[in-house]
Amino acid sequence: MNIRSQIAMVFHLDKCIGCHTCSIACKNIWTDRKGAEYMWWNNVETKPGTGYPTKWEDQETYKGGWEKNGDTVSLKGTGKFKGLKNIFHNPYMPVLDDYYEPWTYKYQDLFTAPEGDDQPIARPVSLVTGEPIEIKSGPNWDDDLGGSPDFARKDVNMEKLTPEQEAMFQLERMTFHYLPRICNHCLNPACVASCPSGALYKRGEDGVVLINQERCRAWRMCVTACPYKKSYYNWHTGKSEKCVLCYPRLESGQAPACFHSCVGRIRYLGVLLYDADKIEAVASCKEEELVDRHIDIYVDPFDPAVIEAATANGIAMSTIEAAQKSPVYKFVKLWKLALPLHPEYRTLPNLFYVPALLPGMASVQDGIYNSTTKSLWGGIDTTRLPMKYLASLFSAGNTEKVADVLKKLMAVRMHRRGVTVGDLKADEISQAMKETNLSGNTADEIFRLTSLATFDDRFVIPPAHREESIEMLENTADVKGNTGFGFKETPARGL
Repeated sequence: MNIRSQIAMVFHLDKCIGCHTCSIACKNIWTDRKGAEYMWWNNVETKPGTGYPTKWEDQETYKGGWEKNGDTVSLKGTGKFKGLKNIFHNPYMPVLDDYYEPWTYKYQDLFTAPEGDDQPIARPVSLVTGEPIEIKSGPNWDDDLGGSPDFARKDVNMEKLTPEQEAMFQLERMTFHYLPRICNHCLNPACVASCPSGALYKRGEDGVVLINQERCRAWRMCVTACPYKKSYYNWHTGKSEKCVLCYPRLESGQAPACFHSCVGRIRYLGVLLYDADKIEAVASCKEEELVDRHIDIYVDPFDPAVIEAATANGIAMSTIEAAQKSPVYKFVKLWKLALPLHPEYRTLPNLFYVPALLPGMASVQDGIYNSTTKSLWGGIDTTRLPMKYLASLFSAGNTEKVADVLKKLMAVRMHRRGVTVGDLKADEISQAMKETNLSGNTADEIFRLTSLATFDDRFVIPPAHREESIEMLENTADVKGNTGFGFKETPARGL
């Protein structure tokens, strides 16, 4: 076994209220430099919807991620030969319009306009060219428009839906939920593999994926290779940038800014131990096996053999203890409530999602939407949000995986309703618990971590042992134009 440690995350979608506080916290800290105006390392999308950048999930267009190639995998749109062919023109890379052209307003026109009968206005001007522009899109342009024909119908995940799709767009059945996204800091990151200059790397002590700004040469292959489109190109500095998981905060025992500021408390962070020897075999397995084998790559931190192998690999005992207390381990491995986003991209992401169990009191029977059900809640298979849609997001189309998670969430909900209100039939509750193999104690533990968790319960951050690592010694010398953590305000020269 080649045991390594990985900082991993869980987002509980039933708790996300779409307030974008996480996005603003990240934006204020990390992307306030010139050229980074359009970057949203953390963004919250409305699903169904096209997302950010537009239709980022369409890998037929963007060619991101990996594809199975016999007993191994190869990059879909980049690589030694593919990258060389597209070195001067990359047809698979999103253009600025797929994000949005950043702009500001000429506010001085409000004060300098000549006297007249018309009300002066502040015209929008591009932050790239400085010329007046007509605004066509912006950040979260399709926010909350889950049932709109302009955005939701163009969602890539809708392609596999037929009658369910049309039902979703009838006014009385409209539904949407939020999908917050950051860099997944994958076990098999396509961005790292695609970089010709070796600027991207995965930190050995915690698995955080970073970009060395000194080595980046603006090939932008990472932008193409990342199927989640979480690597961005700074047009001012000529460098690529991405989410750094607020590693300076992690090293001081603090949660990342987006986690700390989350109003709905949907975010959980902890350590997972995994067997690195299995990565290639897992990434290249059959698509229907991806979710199970991905989760199986994470090992039991209480197993003496795992502890011995981890210690032999230089993993500190404090990190192993953090893995034993990790809320992510509970959601992903013990309870099997969290699933990866688009596992078919084969990057083995370390951000997992608890699917939304919505709406709470509604069902569709005989094609009729009904909000008054006999058992208070509708069945899992009759909710307004089709199972096929959620499966397209979180289980490579396997509806059984999503159904198992939703049934567990429903069983916990029914169990707690029975404890606190007592208006459900006992046999109905016991049947739900039996079908999901949940005990009352386990359901209570899930409820506590979901609803009543403290800060320390949600974020179990291992102590940083920087004295044993040399990676932070790189690029520590202060240089002219350095704005902190390797980012530069002045453009790169000599490229």
